[in-house]
Amino acid sequence: MSDPSSPSTPALRRGLKVLGTLLITLSAISPASSVFIIAPGVVGQAGSGAFWSFVIAAVVGVFMAFVYAELASAYPLSGGEYAIVARTLGRLPGFVTLGLLMVTQLLIIAVIALGVGTYLEVLIPGLSGPVVAAVTTAGATVLAVFDIKLNAWITGIFLAIEMVALVVVSALGFLDPARPLSELLSAPVAAADGVVGPASAGLIVGAAAVAIFSYNGYGSAVYFGEETTNAHRGIAKTILWALVITVIAELVPVTAVLLGAPSLPELFASDNMMSYFVNAQAGSTVNTVISLAVALAILNAVLAIILITSRMVFSTGRDAAWPGSLSRSLAAIHPRTGTPWIATVVTGVLATALCFADKDFLLVVTATSIVAVYGALCLAAINGRRNGSTAHAAYRMPWFPVAPVLALAALLYVVYQNALDPVIGRPSLLITLGIGVVSALYYLLVLRRRGQWVLRGPEDEASVADPALR
Repeated sequence: MSDPSSPSTPALRRGLKVLGTLLITLSAISPASSVFIIAPGVVGQAGSGAFWSFVIAAVVGVFMAFVYAELASAYPLSGGEYAIVARTLGRLPGFVTLGLLMVTQLLIIAVIALGVGTYLEVLIPGLSGPVVAAVTTAGATVLAVFDIKLNAWITGIFLAIEMVALVVVSALGFLDPARPLSELLSAPVAAADGVVGPASAGLIVGAAAVAIFSYNGYGSAVYFGEETTNAHRGIAKTILWALVITVIAELVPVTAVLLGAPSLPELFASDNMMSYFVNAQAGSTVNTVISLAVALAILNAVLAIILITSRMVFSTGRDAAWPGSLSRSLAAIHPRTGTPWIATVVTGVLATALCFADKDFLLVVTATSIVAVYGALCLAAINGRRNGSTAHAAYRMPWFPVAPVLALAALLYVVYQNALDPVIGRPSLLITLGIGVVSALYYLLVLRRRGQWVLRGPEDEASVADPALR
């Protein structure tokens, strides 16, 4: 039985306005990091068809943003997706979602941090990627312990710098195009075995799975629901605005690169596509400045994702998901900063250690778990309407159930495409399944037997956070 009104329930401090939450959310998405680190993977697979891959991903993003906004407006809790799924689909699906997120979020911090060294190498050749990533993660962890409002300002300043870098990249392509937009729209090409030819629909749609990942993060606003004023309405607005800004901030520069690259075959063959493009269009000095801005964007993303993950870890402690003393420690709130400081330190330490793991291993483990989480949220939105558990939501998605149904269809296709990939996709699906099974066993054999997994929320929202209390 839920008991969010317990006197011992730890509470985060409400100090964020919607703008502050939006800044942290956009920093976690990190459009610059996506354009410079993830987008080349889409281009490498779909070639100039990457334009359509990002458009398809944006459509899926709209569907998922509607789903996120409705669910988050009903349950703006620091536990995020797992807290929502547990309250709408049931505790077993909720804990499986938690297991997937615990593994994925920690690994994603390391995956992103490993990109810092790549872009700092333009100034300091020969840097050790794992060491730079570990130092970056440790430094971000120290910042994350401080007041959330301070971190909103820090992420906002860094975000402004990366947005300027994306504007520069966009200008380099649009002001000096090497090919017309019509060529991208009607005759996309891709490289296969070193030969450039027409990009098939299968390649474009398959690459959309990676593009979906590059937009991912708009839903993370929900993790700050207990620290945002008027969260039931504000978080939904934040999610929708975050998606719109992200799509523009990523699709525009990617399009500019595809239009402005002097040679598409050279772009496709380049080890660092974005550096090739900036060098070709503006020279090494501008490339150095842009590279430093991207390194700063990655640092900003690491900080924002640590803030997000630590809220989830805090929530697991408050919900008594672990043995007693561990749960109590993770649920501790710093008396001065009002932040979950032990959960933040634990998150940072684990993520720092993971920076030394094999990068291919990190990518395989994280590649498809977000698809499973998205799927659970779509089912949660449908079931929430059916059983009334989201009836108190301040935001209601338009055209229900179009968004969750179409999103599920798109996600199933992504799963199918990943199953055909023996290198990353198929192993990743098996690992995702394995994490789900282990999580389910822990819930069934430990948590359910002892009856101590208590779904808690902030006291000031007890009446709406759990329908059982209304």
